[in-house]
Amino acid sequence: MLLKTCTPSSVLLVCLGNICRSPTAEEIFRQQAAIAGLSIKVDSAGTSDGHVGSAPDERSQRHAKSHGYKINKLVARQVSDDDFRNFDLILAMDAQNLADLQAMKERLEGSEDDLAKLALFSEEDPTYSGDDVPDPYEGDNDDFEEVIERIESSAQAWIESWKAC
Repeated sequence: MLLKTCTPSSVLLVCLGNICRSPTAEEIFRQQAAIAGLSIKVDSAGTSDGHVGSAPDERSQRHAKSHGYKINKLVARQVSDDDFRNFDLILAMDAQNLADLQAMKERLEGSEDDLAKLALFSEEDPTYSGDDVPDPYEGDNDDFEEVIERIESSAQAWIESWKAC
C-alpha cells in the first residue's frame, strides 16, 4: 500500500530504542529534505523507553559521521501520545515498530484525520519496498553501513514521491 500524500510539514522516524536507526534516519532525512528545498520538521523516537536520555550508539555515530551525518548531539526519547497529534507522518523502521505504533494510535481519542498517518519507512522505496530496516545493534560494521544505505534510499524515495505530488 503506497501512501501518497503531498509533502507533510512534520515527520517522526521511529525504531525500538532511538539510538541506532531512527537517529541516523533523522539526520539523513533532514539533510535530504533541505537539499530538495523542502521545509519539514524532522524528529526521531523509540517505541521502548530503554535508552531514553542516551546519545546515539557510538557505532551509529561513527558510521554516520563517515558519511557526513552528525548525530552525536541527538538524545533518545520515547514516542508519546502527543507525537500522534504533533506530527503529520510517523515512519517506522520495521514491521514490529509499525504494529506497536498502530496499537498506540488505536487507543488514542480523536478522529483519524487529527492523528498522524503511519507507514513503514521503506514503503515508497522501489529498492526496499516493504522491507524492514534491519536493527544493527547486535551486528557488525557491515550492518551499520547497510542501515545507512537503506535509510538514504528510502528517505530519497519519500522525498521524490512528495515532489511528484
